[in-house]
Amino acid sequence: MSRIFRKSLFWFRRDLRIADNAALYQALRQSEQVYCVFVFDRDILDGLREEGITDDRRVEFILESVVELDAALREHEGGLIVRHAAAWKDIPALAAALEVDAVFANRDYEPQAIARDALAAKALQAAGRGFQLYKDQVVFEKDEILTQAGQPFSVFTPYKNAWMRKIVGDGGEFYLQAYPVERYLERLAPPPAQLAGGMPSLEILGFGKSNLSDLGIATGMSGAQALLDDFVERMGRYDTARDYPAVKGPSYLSVHLRFGTVSIRALARLAFDRMRGAPDMHDGAHGKGAAVWLSELIWRDFYSMILQHHPRVAGHAFKPAYDAIVWESGTRAEQLFGAWCDGRTGYPLIDAAMRQLNLTGYMHNRLRMVTASFLIKDLGIDWRWGERYFADQLNDFDLASNNGGWQWAASSGCDAQPYFRIFNPVAQSEKFDGAGKFIRRYLPQLAKLPDRRIHAPWTAGAEELSQAGVSLGGNYPQPVVQHDLARLRTLERYAVVKKAEAGIHSDVNPRSPAAPSDD
Repeated sequence: MSRIFRKSLFWFRRDLRIADNAALYQALRQSEQVYCVFVFDRDILDGLREEGITDDRRVEFILESVVELDAALREHEGGLIVRHAAAWKDIPALAAALEVDAVFANRDYEPQAIARDALAAKALQAAGRGFQLYKDQVVFEKDEILTQAGQPFSVFTPYKNAWMRKIVGDGGEFYLQAYPVERYLERLAPPPAQLAGGMPSLEILGFGKSNLSDLGIATGMSGAQALLDDFVERMGRYDTARDYPAVKGPSYLSVHLRFGTVSIRALARLAFDRMRGAPDMHDGAHGKGAAVWLSELIWRDFYSMILQHHPRVAGHAFKPAYDAIVWESGTRAEQLFGAWCDGRTGYPLIDAAMRQLNLTGYMHNRLRMVTASFLIKDLGIDWRWGERYFADQLNDFDLASNNGGWQWAASSGCDAQPYFRIFNPVAQSEKFDGAGKFIRRYLPQLAKLPDRRIHAPWTAGAEELSQAGVSLGGNYPQPVVQHDLARLRTLERYAVVKKAEAGIHSDVNPRSPAAPSDD
C-alpha cells in the first residue's frame, strides 16, 4: 500500500511497545510522518482517586513503561507527546493542533473504551479526519472464531479447537506473524516543542509512590522481555508447576499483556512453536507445558470474545437465570466480605492468598479460583463484590478475564463449573501447598505449626497451638464459617437455578470436571 496520509497521529493505549504493534505499523506504513501520543486519561485516573486509591501500582507501572517507550522512540528520531486529560476530548484537539490527516490506534473491547473511542471518532470525523482502529490485544477478535452456525461459542473446548484449526489451516501462520514496524521507523516525527510538555510525575497525576519498585516488578518492554527469557527455560514444566503457589511456575507476564508491553502474537507463536517441537528448539523446552500455556492464552481470547459479543456480562450473569440468586446482605455480609478482603477468614490458604494480593497486586491463578469460590459459595457473597475488589487490587486487571473468572467461579458464566462443585479450602490447601510454604510466607504467625495442622489450625490441640505460638481468636482468627454447613446453604441458594442447570452440556471446562463432591 502506498502512503496515503501526509501526517498521522498514533495513539498508544494498551500497547506500550514498538515491536509487533499492529496499528503503529499501519500508521507508519500509510503515512509520511507519524506523531505518537500517550494520554493519562483523567476519566480513568479521577475515578480511581474517587475510590480512595492514591498509590496505584498500575499507574506507576504505566508511567515507567511510558518513560521507557518515549526513550525508545527517541532513539529513532521520534518521541512521545504525553498528555494528562480526558482522552476523548484531547485526542481530537491534539490532532487539530498537529494538523494530521488521521489518528491510528489499536482496538479496545471494554465498554468504557468503546464509548470513549466513539466520542473521539465523532469529533475527528466532524473535523474531516480519519480514525483507524486495528486488532492487537488478541489473536482473534469478535467474529473471527464462530460455530458452524455462525454464532459465537459459549463453551471453551470447541472454541479452542476452532482457534487451533484456524492457526494450523492454510495461511493460518499469518495470525501469529509479527508486524515489521522496524521497516518504517524513519517516518516517526519528534514531538513539536510547543506540544512536548514533558513527562508528568506521579504527583502531577495525583498519585503517590507505591511499593512497585520494592516488589521488584519489572516494567516496560525490557521488563517483559526479561520475564519471557526467564520463563522460556521453565515453559516445559508449566503444566505441572502452574498449580502450586509456592513454586515458580507461571510466566508472570499477565500485567505485561494487560498493558501491551509484550505482543500476544509473540507469546502465542512461541508457545505454538514449542508445542509443535520446532526443529530449532532444544529438547524438553516444548511439549505439554507449552500446550497448556497456549491454552491459557486462548482462554484470554475466549473471555475477550465473550465480552465483545455479550457486553451485559460486565454487570449481569452470562446465564440470566443466575441473576435470581439471593445473596447475603446487611451487616453480616459486610463483615464477612471485610474478613475476606483483609485475609481474616480463619482459612489459611484463603488468607495467605488475599494478603499476597493486598501486598503485591498479584495472585496466583489457582488461588484466584479458590478465593473466589470461597467468597461466593462459603460466604454467600455476590460475585460482583469480589470482582470489583480484584479490579481495584490486581496489577493485571483485565475486565474480560476478571469477569470471566468470577463468573466461572459463580457458575453463572459461559462454560462455568457446575453450581454444586464447591472448592473445599482445606483440601485445596493440602493438595497445592502441602508443605505450607506459601501459607508460611504470608501468615508468619502460623509458621511453627506442623504441616498437618497449618491448613486447618482449629484442628490442633491447645498444647500444639501454644507451642507454635498460635492463639485462635488472638493472633489468628477462628474460621468465620464452617465449610460443610456453608456448602449446604449454597446448594439451597442455588436451587433457584437448578432447573436451568438440569440440561447442562456434557462438554464441561476441562479444568473443572463436573462432580457432586468437594474438591
